Amino acid sequence: MQATRIIAIRHGETAWNVDTRIQGQLDIELNATGHWQARRVAQALAEEPISAIYSSHLLRAWETARAIGGRIGLEPQACPDLRERGFGVLQGKTFVEIEAAWPEQALRWRRRDPDWVPEGGESLVQLRQRIVQTTFALAQRHPGEQIVLVAHGGVMDVLYRVATGQDIQAARSWNLGNATINRLLWTPQGLTMVGWGDSRHLDHNEALDESST
Repeated sequence: MQATRIIAIRHGETAWNVDTRIQGQLDIELNATGHWQARRVAQALAEEPISAIYSSHLLRAWETARAIGGRIGLEPQACPDLRERGFGVLQGKTFVEIEAAWPEQALRWRRRDPDWVPEGGESLVQLRQRIVQTTFALAQRHPGEQIVLVAHGGVMDVLYRVATGQDIQAARSWNLGNATINRLLWTPQGLTMVGWGDSRHLDHNEALDESST
């Protein structure tokens, strides 16, 4: 089977990103910066050969995917299994609030306890299983083609770890920037890394801004 090229994009910025407030599976829209970032990444991908765009159904990812699709003339397909990790009762809280109200859970979170499940949420093990199964299933549909996946920080983290062989508990040393371009290669043997965290399109260059054309 031929390889499938994957462009993985985290959604643009939201007000809750700025506030370090946990979004999880709550439906938060892009802020003004996030919409600008979505337009920029759409312009950066305008000349890419893309066969399909799959996106989390959550608004911040969907708005980003719609910007990309509108630029290249391709309607995104909603894929709920690309949604962010569920954080249950912790959703809507800031890191500071969580540490103050739930210090034991905050500690397990910081230590990346793979089996810790926030009340009403999911564990890192569950998240990893969901994202790997979903990504592999989508990639299998497009041998020899290139697809775009638009999702969330937790999803990008899983993809990076799988592609580079990082343990689920390894300390993170890689960027999960909003609207950066991450490139992966899928074969039946798994994912490999091609490039990560390309943010050149987010440098302020009017030539790349579709609103100026």
